Amino acid sequence: MGYREVYEAWRADPDGFWMREAEAIDWDRKPSKALFDGNAPLYEWFSDGMVNTCWNAVDRHVEAGRGGQVAIIHDSPVTGTVHKITYAELRNRVASLAGALRAKGVEKGDRVIIYMPMVPEALEAMLACARIGAIHSVVFGGFAAHELAVRIDDARPKCIIAASCGIEPGRVVHYKPLLDGALEQAEHEPSFCVIFQREQEVARLEAGRDHDWYAFQYGVEPADCVPVEGSHPAYILYTSGTTGAPKGVVRPTGGHLVALNWTMKNIYNVAPGETFWAASDVGWVVGHSYIAYAPLIHGNTTIVFEGKPVGTPDAGTFWRVIRDHDVKSFFTAPTAFRAIKREDPKGEFLKAYDTSCLRTLYLAGERADPDTIHWAQDMLKVPVVDHWWQTETGYAITAIPMGIEEMPVKIGSSGVPMPGYDVQILDEGGQPMGPNTLGAVAVKLPLPPGTLPTLWNAEARFKKSYLEHFPGYYETGDAGMIDEDGYLYIMARTDDVINVAGHRLSTGGMEEVLAGHPDVAECAVIGVSDELKGQMPVGFLCLTKGVNRPHDEIVSECVKLVREQIGPVAAFKKAVVVDRLPKTRSGKILRATMVKIADGAAFKMPATIDDPAILDEIRDALQTIGYAGD
Repeated sequence: MGYREVYEAWRADPDGFWMREAEAIDWDRKPSKALFDGNAPLYEWFSDGMVNTCWNAVDRHVEAGRGGQVAIIHDSPVTGTVHKITYAELRNRVASLAGALRAKGVEKGDRVIIYMPMVPEALEAMLACARIGAIHSVVFGGFAAHELAVRIDDARPKCIIAASCGIEPGRVVHYKPLLDGALEQAEHEPSFCVIFQREQEVARLEAGRDHDWYAFQYGVEPADCVPVEGSHPAYILYTSGTTGAPKGVVRPTGGHLVALNWTMKNIYNVAPGETFWAASDVGWVVGHSYIAYAPLIHGNTTIVFEGKPVGTPDAGTFWRVIRDHDVKSFFTAPTAFRAIKREDPKGEFLKAYDTSCLRTLYLAGERADPDTIHWAQDMLKVPVVDHWWQTETGYAITAIPMGIEEMPVKIGSSGVPMPGYDVQILDEGGQPMGPNTLGAVAVKLPLPPGTLPTLWNAEARFKKSYLEHFPGYYETGDAGMIDEDGYLYIMARTDDVINVAGHRLSTGGMEEVLAGHPDVAECAVIGVSDELKGQMPVGFLCLTKGVNRPHDEIVSECVKLVREQIGPVAAFKKAVVVDRLPKTRSGKILRATMVKIADGAAFKMPATIDDPAILDEIRDALQTIGYAGD
């Protein structure tokens, strides 16, 4: 069957479709049906089934005779080490940790916060929680103490599992002092902490509260898998909220297993036993879905990469990892490729590595500009698939399903809707719009299995954030359009559609044009307040390494390009060259913060910012063109 047939099979019989896919999962008690809609618009999937995530991700592969297959490869250029763990070893390590947690009183439904860098022990901690039915909440390693404290008070964990430190190029990040600071600030007090001591920094343990990772497990009975209901939360993952308080996205166990397993073959086109690599972090949703869970559930080898796309040691590190570990499908953020392209525009580093094992590159996390996609295609000689999803959904809303059918890739589009997602473009009144018209991207309810059923202890906020604006739909917060072939184009966050003299314009469309300039390695466009026209676009340009032409010339050419390709209606007149853009640690550009700086408005320092000093550079650059409170 091709994509259309598969999508129509889902549309014709959603319950039958998902029940068939549920057959690929080992259930302790099979569910009676897929969708439970008695509490609509709050939906659940496979609620009356009983199942265990850790069994499906680890034990069943060992039982099937594949215990000798490598499950996890830890490739750490920052420490100069590579470590491989088989499925049999992983089962023993996870069962031991789970047994130690259970012996200290952690039970089904208890929360455990995990605060760790990119080490295999982070995955082991997640799986150990899943093994005994505890609900984990991974907090990005190195998050400031205040942000960690906020999450401790919301999740109210019985235990916190942390590492002594993280390792960044040229520096050690002291995790334990951050954890101690968070525990001082938090009102909730966990029963105990478990600290994984790394040789780069051995942390001081608080007597009676803190336990060493290995000593904690000594002599303890390993734990068996505890079956939980299909609707039982597997984890809570906090995502930034517009009000400042983070939103705890809940991931239900049964739907998570079924949906993620489906994606590995159908979207990412890998067979069990092959190596899949997602270059992300366990603190983000990509790390949860495609470093920790989906590859292991499907029986793949997954890579835990502790490094950066450039600087560990150079812009060839991704190519080395692909070659060394026989990576078949590779998933990362466009910002990583822009960094490589900026550092090595001609791909000189790639020439040293044979990457012919790679079949497909997948990009997500932000819009992939056409220039970056073209560059990646030219360099790697493989299809480059931009696909779109969110922390809330846990996997792709739209994609090119390479394992079903190698459909045409349309540059600028994030692909077609996956089964389970009825994607619509709505006007401000909530009415569906025709093809090629910019509007709000929404998904008709119910959302498919594995997506968020609610927010942790915040049902009213869940309804207000996602369901109330467009009744009967999930509001994605993104703006875009669908073409006549059903391909979706995400143009911006809804907030990034700017209104210039009554014309609704996408900043993403302008960024696409700017990225096409040969000297521009990366860019961003924001809408700043303007008394006459309401909003005016301003561009930020990061130049390719080695470009030393006058900046005024480049800016002038960029303004001309936007005028030619989008038209005078864009009113694009101002741009400024900067060394770097402010980003989150996951690579998203902090456009909303840049807008506040430009408008001279007060703003809260984003908790996820990679380097706060960049904001001062942005303010200085804006002042040179008459903004930022000038």
